[in-house]
Amino acid sequence: MSFGSFGVSIKHQRFVSVTLGKPRGSIQANCLRFTELATNRIGKDQTIHAAYTSPLSRARDTAIAIARHHDLEVLDLSCLADLSYGDWEGIPLKEVKVKYADLYHQWETAPHTVCFPNGEPLAVLRTRALAAVEEVVQRHPDQTVLLMTHRAVNKVLIAAFIGLDNSNFWRIAQDTTAINRFHLVEDNRRVGKTWYIASINETGHLRGMMRGAYVDF
Repeated sequence: MSFGSFGVSIKHQRFVSVTLGKPRGSIQANCLRFTELATNRIGKDQTIHAAYTSPLSRARDTAIAIARHHDLEVLDLSCLADLSYGDWEGIPLKEVKVKYADLYHQWETAPHTVCFPNGEPLAVLRTRALAAVEEVVQRHPDQTVLLMTHRAVNKVLIAAFIGLDNSNFWRIAQDTTAINRFHLVEDNRRVGKTWYIASINETGHLRGMMRGAYVDF
């Protein structure tokens, strides 16, 4: 089995509507697409046997564009949905920093300890995302699968695959339209199968494009 937060996975495109610069979470949004190059790269240069996506439209639309090259149906997996930021969703970041100053500082310095008001902690996100991965692994042994998801989901999956805990959340970069490739293989040094890294935060398809500074949150 290979995939990109599983053989191939790609973080959904950046969008520049009213939610830009805010905790997005489960909010749906119209978006300006910056994924054409990534879509062409994965869609044409990579054999994909199945495609799964977060049910949020900003992820699903990109998954459909890629899957179209392979005549694949895109299936929703609710456990791939973005981190629930709860009461932070829809609030401008500058307001979050004032209204939730202590919690925001905790989020910046110890993200693994934060549970957003009426939202979820990273531990819950990691558990459900890994459950989604395991479900797909069981359905598609020895195949390459596309998982289309979100920055926070990718971060906790990557951490899990390489043996890091959620305190390393901010150490894992995920640019807009980043591609991550992992392979699940038998490991003679261990019992069972192990995830091996092929690439993390792959953005070569964006070379030559004008991009702003990296923004993580």
